[in-house]
Amino acid sequence: MGASGQAARAETVIERAARTGVISVGTRADLSPYSFRNDRGELVGYGIDVAQLVAAEVSRYLGRPVRVEFESVADADTLFRQVSRGEIALACGSQFTWEREMFVDTSIPFSLSGIRILTRAQGLNGTAESLAGKRIAVVPGSLGERAIRDLTPQAIRVAVPGLQEGLAALGSARVDGVAGDSILLAGAARAAGTHGLALVPQDPLVRYAVGCMMPENNSTFRNLVNLAIAQMIQGYVIDDPAATATVNRWLGPGGVLELPPDLIKAYFQTVLLNHEQINVPTTR
Repeated sequence: MGASGQAARAETVIERAARTGVISVGTRADLSPYSFRNDRGELVGYGIDVAQLVAAEVSRYLGRPVRVEFESVADADTLFRQVSRGEIALACGSQFTWEREMFVDTSIPFSLSGIRILTRAQGLNGTAESLAGKRIAVVPGSLGERAIRDLTPQAIRVAVPGLQEGLAALGSARVDGVAGDSILLAGAARAAGTHGLALVPQDPLVRYAVGCMMPENNSTFRNLVNLAIAQMIQGYVIDDPAATATVNRWLGPGGVLELPPDLIKAYFQTVLLNHEQINVPTTR
């Protein structure tokens, strides 16, 4: 661990926020709908909005203004390492795995996703039989690559740097499908203006929660992150306009994914069942 990592570990995230007024947030700019650049070059996304809600909650706790400072990170592995070392305090839009949980702490989820395959090939339904001998683009080291390797070993894995490159390969018929996070695949396809594609199978090959990750041993900060998320999802369940607008902008009607509100509420309610119900003041 370098000197910067040791210094980051010397104080908690909350202590650093109290001293500097800043929470460092690691993010990428190519992961719609969680974090990406819009047409005006602004960094936007569901994970960006959640990080802002966390900063507001920390501000209330400390009784002083706290802002987020976004740091661009090239790839998921680098982001994970920086959070685990305490060099970055927060990353929202992270896939939960038990392996990662050994090295970082994870918030309650604000989304649910899984590994599926984006394809336009007729008859490619995501079963092992339909994938046998098919060329499937995967990002090396990703959960998508692991799922294809372990669950559909007869598929031919084709390495691509990222989902955008996978979509380009699919568009030129160099591959039969692209395996990856179903929400990110849907976001990438919409951002590229690509039509006539389908996500298969109907039930993901692997399912996981999506939330925020932060350095271990920062219990106060983790509590505040969880509180910020819980207030947002509780607000959505009770039709609070501010929470509804935040979630629907990315997941719901008129958003990137356009999921039915009842489906989103059903998932949020399962998350809240494991925690205290929060009385969210309405913003009407």
